[in-house]
Amino acid sequence: MKTFAAKEAKDSFGLLLDTSQREPVCIEKKHRGVAVVLSLQEYERLESIEEAWWASKADAALKKGFIGTKASEKLLGDILTNARD
Repeated sequence: MKTFAAKEAKDSFGLLLDTSQREPVCIEKKHRGVAVVLSLQEYERLESIEEAWWASKADAALKKGFIGTKASEKLLGDILTNARD
């Protein structure tokens, strides 16, 4: 991953955008990574992967079933009680 200092990113914004079309670019401030710039295509790809992952988790939860309102309330109450102790 290419790295740009924040000032370099500001001064060379066009180059930053061009570079981000080929690979993600890390922006550093005071030698610490603070942001990543990536192409819209790569962002959309990552979003679709995340969406598929959450969909698989939702499908697994549906197959497993639900515990119902009263059991949910009891479980939450137990969790809150234990958190206070």
